[in-house]
Amino acid sequence: MRKRWLIFVLTTIIVTAPLLKAQSNWKARVTESMPLLGHRNWILIVDSAYPLQSSPGVETIETNVSHLDVLQYVLGAVNNSIHVRPLIYMDKELPFVPDDDAPGASAYRAQIAQILSNYTIESLPHERVISQIDETSKQFHVLVLKTTMTIPYSSVFIRLDCKYWSADAEKRMRARMH
Repeated sequence: MRKRWLIFVLTTIIVTAPLLKAQSNWKARVTESMPLLGHRNWILIVDSAYPLQSSPGVETIETNVSHLDVLQYVLGAVNNSIHVRPLIYMDKELPFVPDDDAPGASAYRAQIAQILSNYTIESLPHERVISQIDETSKQFHVLVLKTTMTIPYSSVFIRLDCKYWSADAEKRMRARMH
C-alpha cells in the first residue's frame, strides 16, 4: 500500500511539474516586463485559438491558466505600477456570440463585465484590433498571454498608457508650444 502511495505521489509530481513551472513562468515574465513596458506597449490576454504572430515585437506565452485568472493578475500588476495604466479593448463581436454556438459565452460576458466594471472598454471589430497590434508590434513590444479560454472573441487587449501624464495634460502642453 505504501509503495502504491509513493508511486502515486511521484507520478503526480512528474505530471504536474511542467504545469506548475508554466504557471509561475508567465507570472514571472509579467513581473519582469512591467518596469520595461510603457505607453504604446500592449498586453493581450487571449483565448486558446489566438494565432501565434510572427512579428518580431510579439512575445507569446502559453499560461495554461484560466482567462479570468490571467486577466486579474495582469490588471493587478498594471494597477500596482507607478508608470502605466490600462486602456481596455475588446472584440465588438463578443456580445453577439450565442451560448448555442459557444457554451458559457453569456456567463463569461457577465464575469468580464464585473471584473472590468471600473474601466472604460472600447469595443472594436476583431480584425481592426489585430491590425492595430500588428502595426504596433513593428516598433513596440506586445506581450501575448494565451489562456485556456475556448470562447471566441473573448480576448482582452490592454494598451498601456502613461499613468502620470494624461491626454488632457498633453493637449495643454501642445497648445502652449504653439
